[in-house]
Amino acid sequence: MKIVAFLLMLLSAAFAEHLVNAVDVNQSRQMQSVDKSALLEGEPVIIKDTSGMSDAEVREKAERSDANRTQTIGLPVSNVVKSIDKTGKINISKLQQPWEKLSPTPKAYDWVETKKGEWFKGKIKGMFDDELEFDSEEIGVYSFDFDDIKQIKSYHIIDVNIEGVATIPGILRYKDGQFRIIQGKETFTFNKSQVVSFAASGDKERQYWSGKIAISFDTRRGNRNQYDYTMQSNLKRRTATSKLLLDYIGRVSRTEGVETANDHRIDEKYDVYLTRYFFWTPLFSEYYTDRFKNIRAQYTAGVGIGYTVIKTKVMEWDLSGGPAALRTNYITVPQGTDSSVLSPSLEISTRLEYELSDITDITYQYKLTLTNKLSGRYKHHMVLTFENALLEWLDFDITGIWDHTQIPEVDSDGIKPLQNDYQMLVGVGIEF
Repeated sequence: MKIVAFLLMLLSAAFAEHLVNAVDVNQSRQMQSVDKSALLEGEPVIIKDTSGMSDAEVREKAERSDANRTQTIGLPVSNVVKSIDKTGKINISKLQQPWEKLSPTPKAYDWVETKKGEWFKGKIKGMFDDELEFDSEEIGVYSFDFDDIKQIKSYHIIDVNIEGVATIPGILRYKDGQFRIIQGKETFTFNKSQVVSFAASGDKERQYWSGKIAISFDTRRGNRNQYDYTMQSNLKRRTATSKLLLDYIGRVSRTEGVETANDHRIDEKYDVYLTRYFFWTPLFSEYYTDRFKNIRAQYTAGVGIGYTVIKTKVMEWDLSGGPAALRTNYITVPQGTDSSVLSPSLEISTRLEYELSDITDITYQYKLTLTNKLSGRYKHHMVLTFENALLEWLDFDITGIWDHTQIPEVDSDGIKPLQNDYQMLVGVGIEF
């Protein structure tokens, strides 16, 4: 436990040093107002538009900027000569630009152009992990690989998260590897590598949410009456600077009318991204109950920091951890033993998401809790899921779960629960 705490201390020091050095004072004169102390305190810095201009006026400014970048000064004489046909008349079509070079003006919709020259009209939901999520009336909600995007023209206000600097709301333009964020008085320019994420500035809360519900159900009737029910749900809220994860796993089983399993676990984790790789967790928590482990209710709450070890198109691996308080209420205990225990603890967690193929994804979650003897000394919760796409919104899932408690608490009859619990779940999952 001392080794783990020492590693967390080193990670904390590196975290703070990285945040202080992250703000490049030479990057732009407009960034001078960014307060480094706010970064260290974990407060997202937002550079707001203070011009007093309305969204419509900012859009007009963006249109003028687009026009200035595309206008030409006259036509070469050689082009005019080449456009004259055999009758001596000028063929106007030869002087016009090819349609591939034309660019739409955003009017009520955002526009996205792929490198193949295809334009899509709709609304930008956000860009996270180099995936651009776009909502179109024709194709529905679709995720583009950002490397396939040539140009972006937003109509809506977009919140852009710049690594180590701030979140900047404004009209978004992207072309040739550069982002322009247009506000009333200012226009900010950044390279693609500096942009961590962006999302539509929210007037609709639901645009930040995505999730999945998976259900496994088995029933038998006849010589043996039995049913098993398991449900998993994963909810995620992503903005330009934060990520909220809400996970639930519950299982109920009965055999011949006798309950043989009844356990439920709810996990919450809220991460605030201050750079591309470093984040801090102002709150992580868990509620857990399992009558067959003699646990009436177990509550965990803590704070922590984290680091993204790998972040590519096909893989993302996060490590995080921090101190927490752990309260366990047991169902029954031996005489003279307190049925409610409050203990300090240290929690270490990791999450790995890997795209194995076009139709198969792997998600691995592992959470380790170190505490005192009264609360079990050492616990871990591990979930490994293979998600196999059947339809765009429907998956066939195979999940393995392993829960371990080093020192389970005996009940009033002196019965000690087993250290390990294993589950294998097969079911379907609906994504939304």
